[in-house]
Amino acid sequence: QVQLVESGGGSVQAGGSLRLSCVRSGFTSSSGCMAWFRQAPGKEREGVASINVDGSTNHADSVKGRFTISKDNAKNTMYLQMNSAKPEDTAIYYCAARYFRACGASIREGDFRAWGQGAQVTVSS
Repeated sequence: QVQLVESGGGSVQAGGSLRLSCVRSGFTSSSGCMAWFRQAPGKEREGVASINVDGSTNHADSVKGRFTISKDNAKNTMYLQMNSAKPEDTAIYYCAARYFRACGASIREGDFRAWGQGAQVTVSS
């Protein structure tokens, strides 16, 4: 039984910073891609960033240079550091896992099977 639980969401002013966390429990393997997605009202869910078991990462163009994905394997926790936040970043953020499979060149929603419940992030201008 695998669970992914996000935390750290909230409100922040434009230009500010926020860090999201995703705690994994009941995980039986250290292998597999993990990622952050987000979904704004009226829009489709989009990939934000992904991280492989070896620590290699990929970030969407819309957040590159501002957001950083990372993880602490000992704590079974993945993070998304959000800097220079923009109102366009307002969305529900989800963590996801693609167990036993490496990350692809692109962050694709259909590749992932385990999902967290989501964390609301609101960036005010």
